Amino acid sequence: MRQDQILLEYDPPRGTSVSALAYEYPAEAQVPDHAHGSDQLIYAIQGIMEVSSGRNIWTVPPQFALWIPARTLHHIQMMGDVRMRTLYFRPGVVPRRPIGSSLVYVVPLLRELILEAVRLGRLRLRNRLECALCDLLSAQLANATAAPIGLTMPSEPRALAVAQLIFRNLADRRPLADVCADLGVGVRTVQRIYRRELGIDMDTWRRQARLTRAVQLLIAGRSVKEVSFSVGYQQTSAFVEAFRTLFGSTPRVWTAGLCNLAHAGSRRKQIGRQEAVLGKTRRTEVCPANAGVFSGRAIQSHRGKSQNPVAR
Repeated sequence: MRQDQILLEYDPPRGTSVSALAYEYPAEAQVPDHAHGSDQLIYAIQGIMEVSSGRNIWTVPPQFALWIPARTLHHIQMMGDVRMRTLYFRPGVVPRRPIGSSLVYVVPLLRELILEAVRLGRLRLRNRLECALCDLLSAQLANATAAPIGLTMPSEPRALAVAQLIFRNLADRRPLADVCADLGVGVRTVQRIYRRELGIDMDTWRRQARLTRAVQLLIAGRSVKEVSFSVGYQQTSAFVEAFRTLFGSTPRVWTAGLCNLAHAGSRRKQIGRQEAVLGKTRRTEVCPANAGVFSGRAIQSHRGKSQNPVAR
């Protein structure tokens, strides 16, 4: 990793445990390879991101967040318009996260904590309220449930070429032997590499790749039948069964659960705004998700300081 790829400007300054940034990206925007000196939580209240780091690729819809440890090189691709809310933690503030990056479910409480931290801009060590908020964030992240929406690519050049071809053409239903033949490599050779490097065979890897893409399409509003054909399943029932095996429920039930989670968060903000009109809100409120000025620039901080417009 080159030294100029490590960005320190967003890290928590002296006397703070967490810093925050809010930014809006247009569809197809990219953030090139970079790393931070702090641990990062990548989250978006709207839109889907595809984040890659090393051999790993994650799909990150608004119901999930991605934990990226300090000095971990990563790249972000926006799959549509994205409203990002990202937090930077001083290393050690969140003690339990497993080694390496991980995707986690964002429950309603964690979502509101993220939004409040973004509203404040930074959490200071000598402010009791902000320390309490940091403790809650740390506890939520330390106990967050990992989400099985990710893909690991092989590193061996021949196996990597096969993986990239499969990932670009998930609707291709041809046998894996034919896919390998297109690249001039034997399927048995590639199978051995997959088992050695990833611990799974090619069929399992292709199934994971298809389901990773399926999550993007389902959250985007595509029907189960349409998604199943788009990712290479001839029978919708086969897709549903594969999805149930990985996620523990059918695509329709799983997607409905995510929608209910998002609706619950939106409903709480609506109630908060109604209470504010009646003058019954507490002194400290969670900021609505759409607070601030959006026009391709960063949100203006409530403390009067403009946040950097490059949310990396």
